[in-house]
Amino acid sequence: MTDASMPPSEKRSGRRNTILLGAIGALLLGAGGFATTYLSLIPEALKEEASQATAVAPLGDLAFVTLDPLTISLGPHAEARHLRFVAVIEAPKAEAATLQNFMPRIMDVLNGYLRAVDIDVLEDPAMLQRLKAQMLRRIQIVTGEGRVNDLLISEFTLH
Repeated sequence: MTDASMPPSEKRSGRRNTILLGAIGALLLGAGGFATTYLSLIPEALKEEASQATAVAPLGDLAFVTLDPLTISLGPHAEARHLRFVAVIEAPKAEAATLQNFMPRIMDVLNGYLRAVDIDVLEDPAMLQRLKAQMLRRIQIVTGEGRVNDLLISEFTLH
């Protein structure tokens, strides 16, 4: 029998049965989870693996190379007149000296990128992560793969 040919009372009882079965299933799963936790039925080996997986990994040999502050003049249509940008590059310690040699290129690529970005994008706080990803990628292209882990933005102000 199709739904169209079913009387309305049978349609309602079918829905009730579905809702009732879902509620009973949820209740049984909740009770099972509670019982497992309350009775300590999880083996200790699994608990140890979980705690090891969530342990904080050591930072290792990291270096932080501070970039010179950038002040970018914005166009005549912008509400703010300047963008002040200060950032730090996170890199392996062995690459810190090499990054100092690349500093003129890094500053050039950041300066060129920030000048090319539309003012609406700069004024939107939600776009900061996207801008950061774009700048990091450009720095990684200039310096070569494996030399830069992250770009940490210290200051990004429009004034």
